[in-house]
Amino acid sequence: MSETFDEATTIKRRTFVAASTAAAGLPLLTSDRLPAYASASVSTPTPADLRSTVRLTVNGEQRTAQVDNRTSLLDLLREHLDLPGTKKGCDQGACGACTVLVDDRRVNACLTLAVMHQGARVTTIEGLARGEQLHPLQQAFIDHDGLQCGYCTPGQVLSGVACIAEGHTGSREEIREWISGNLCRCGAYTNIVSAIEQTAKEA
Repeated sequence: MSETFDEATTIKRRTFVAASTAAAGLPLLTSDRLPAYASASVSTPTPADLRSTVRLTVNGEQRTAQVDNRTSLLDLLREHLDLPGTKKGCDQGACGACTVLVDDRRVNACLTLAVMHQGARVTTIEGLARGEQLHPLQQAFIDHDGLQCGYCTPGQVLSGVACIAEGHTGSREEIREWISGNLCRCGAYTNIVSAIEQTAKEA
């Protein structure tokens, strides 16, 4: 059965809040009783305040871009510098698809802000080959069929390059441990490890 409430019996939200506050024994903060800090005017940042000019060396080339201060390194590379080889997977640092090298150290590009890397040297998958000559690890991925869909492959290769440079290739188990942050949804792990193992031996 439906009931009709006329305007006189309708409980207004403000009336309800005031009554609830009084019942709880709490003072009702009206605009004239607010603390000074709450009523103080807050300056709103202008668009110019939210942007910075970022200068990087990307794949050996000086690059400059003006970006929102909240722009991730991943979005800088993909959206501003036209380098889509670095993939956006989970965007939470859990899959490793966005792995790049920053000053020769592997970094999840989705988890770090572009403005934090002013003047840094960044290497992406586009910067590994020398013209038509593939990087040895890229060739090893082909030789060992270390990719299927290929989406995670750029991050896997960059992580593998760092793994070799760091000297974490003493055994297949050690390689697995040091590339465990890079997920392959196709399950090509055995072949990926073989590619890294071969490249490390030939280095």
